[in-house]
Amino acid sequence: MASLAQPSSCAPVEKDGPPLPSPRGGPANGDANRCEYCHAPKSVFNFPFEVEHIIPQSRGGSDDLNNLALACHACNLFKSDFETGRNEESEAEVRLFHPRRDAWEEHFRIDTERAEMVGITPVGRATVARLHMNRPRHINARHRWIQLGLFP
Repeated sequence: MASLAQPSSCAPVEKDGPPLPSPRGGPANGDANRCEYCHAPKSVFNFPFEVEHIIPQSRGGSDDLNNLALACHACNLFKSDFETGRNEESEAEVRLFHPRRDAWEEHFRIDTERAEMVGITPVGRATVARLHMNRPRHINARHRWIQLGLFP
């Protein structure tokens, strides 16, 4: 087992980008090899996933494992310290997907023809929009991952 590196300003993380335990038995999908938000496969990245605070520290979130998720750089960057996003159907501000409390499959689906993430609930739609999950670069990457059998 890799040793834990624990810089004072960062959450606990193993040196090689470990799976973090959760109350739901592992990352949201039970798969530590995917971003817990967009499900990007870890195997295609040349750097480890980032430890993301689900409830940001700036908003009172802790370093407790129940508040940490593994995220690709893009999802971590766009989520930033947000807890809500706009549901584009209703224009309402709603909470974002919470990897420790929500089941991924209840909020998202993947349109494999277009390689797009589709929010199927207000929470899913707000998360797709806030995290910019359907940027052209992401769609192009998903098309390739689908062709290679790495996604979904």
